[in-house]
Amino acid sequence: MPSSATLKLALVQFNATVGDLAGNARRIADFARRAHAEGARLVITPELSLTGYPPEDLLLRPAFMSACDEALAACAALLAELPDLQVIVGHPKTLDDAGHVRTRSLAVQRRVNAASVLHAGRITACYAKRELPNYQVFDERRYFVSGRDAGLGPLVVDVGGLKVGVLICEDAWFDEPAAAAKAAGAQALAVINASPFHLGKAGEREERMTHRARAIGLPVLYAHLVGGQDEVVFDGGSFAVDAQGAVRARAGTFTEELLLVGVGTDGSVTGPLAPQPELPAQAWGALVIGVRDYLGKNGFPGAIIGLSGGIDSALVLAIAVDALGADKVRAVMMPSPYTADISWLDARDMARRLGVQYDEISITPMFEAFKASLAEEFAGLPEDATEENIQARCRGTLLMALSNKSGHIVLTTGNKSEMATGYCTLYGDMAGGFAVIKDVAKTLVYRLAAWRNAQGTEPVIPERIITRPPSAELREDQTDQDSLPPYAVLDAILARYMEDDEGIADIVAAGFDAAVVERVTRLIAVNEYKRRQAPVGIRITHRAFGRDWRYPITSKFRA
Repeated sequence: MPSSATLKLALVQFNATVGDLAGNARRIADFARRAHAEGARLVITPELSLTGYPPEDLLLRPAFMSACDEALAACAALLAELPDLQVIVGHPKTLDDAGHVRTRSLAVQRRVNAASVLHAGRITACYAKRELPNYQVFDERRYFVSGRDAGLGPLVVDVGGLKVGVLICEDAWFDEPAAAAKAAGAQALAVINASPFHLGKAGEREERMTHRARAIGLPVLYAHLVGGQDEVVFDGGSFAVDAQGAVRARAGTFTEELLLVGVGTDGSVTGPLAPQPELPAQAWGALVIGVRDYLGKNGFPGAIIGLSGGIDSALVLAIAVDALGADKVRAVMMPSPYTADISWLDARDMARRLGVQYDEISITPMFEAFKASLAEEFAGLPEDATEENIQARCRGTLLMALSNKSGHIVLTTGNKSEMATGYCTLYGDMAGGFAVIKDVAKTLVYRLAAWRNAQGTEPVIPERIITRPPSAELREDQTDQDSLPPYAVLDAILARYMEDDEGIADIVAAGFDAAVVERVTRLIAVNEYKRRQAPVGIRITHRAFGRDWRYPITSKFRA
């Protein structure tokens, strides 16, 4: 192949569904046929594209692993009609039965996170991931052994004279796997990925891969997954970097795409270059695809939202409509004796703007019934948070009843600031099936509301919802700041303590009031039991409550 020759390769950015082995195999084959028709001779799919990511403890089931082998063979057979095309597919692989032991209920085998080359109807080569992440949302050492420990070396695919080394995700963040591929003759690196999204992650990936390209002196082709899987989201944005470390091609974010790139043996790369979205657009895209895929992949026909007239429920409603369409979203206003008139008016206004079904069901009769039933037990005791929580639980019961009858899932509306401090009611506003903004701090809630309003000709969220002081409206003249520090202060402490693991003394030294820091961090600790009972929700930061945060409920330690 002449030194200046260029070959066309395809990066497949698609939305896999975990466990849909046959469906994922068909989608891979369909993308491969499209790429072939466009002149590509190598197709690169994401990490574990055959199974979806992460398959978690499905990997521990021998039946699942056997089904993966069958699906991979079937995918190869689907591509037999294209003998001049090679396709790299990510999948799990059981190496052998050596050292196979059985416990009472678990078969333990040597598994690898693999990438196989499919060519002319056969599986012609296999590579195993060498660097296994075991931090944040990753648990790969629970399931896989390293390709290095399994004795599997580098894989280089000859594509019309261009030799392409194969790496899997974390491998490209370290020197050795890339160096091994180059030593084996690679002239370019294909990196298959399933890298969960968080704000700013796309820029971090590109920075790392540009460094890798410059360090190794080879182009880097980064094929990335897209879509939502329970609490994690994959943002796509597949890209290609030339040997000098410049990003020369990039797919869009939060959308399926076939990115065709030209790669030369001189290290050059050509292709379309989509722009990087700004931070609010990243967050919005993640929240929208997270809702769409959670409902779509789990078969829910639509969503129900308790619309209060406040900013959190307004934001969730706007996200749900963007994700699902207005015809699949129902808003329910449930006023109490403490609901302000402007809350009714603003809720009605927003439902009208978005065109969703809107209903009003007063909780006053059931609230009064609860108080009457408990009057003897509560005699002589002042009203307190108990009565506030009863109202929230009346609303939760109504929403879940509507959900049961219709099959629509309840989307809860609590934000990260509330979840952190326990400013939420178990079996009340926490009742539901999916927590859309549980990783969105209150200050970001306001920012996203303003950003979404700026995207159309008419704001979808009434301005008064954004500007009025936030309130749970569970007692007279209540505001959030009666119980919490100002959100700007609270969120800054939360980011430092919970997301970045800063110590209390360091936070105080940064200028925060010691008593406020002590109070916030104590609230985070004592409300762990609530968060364990919260619905799963979308992760958009580098540390969210859930898979990232594994603190004991019962603990006497206080910093």
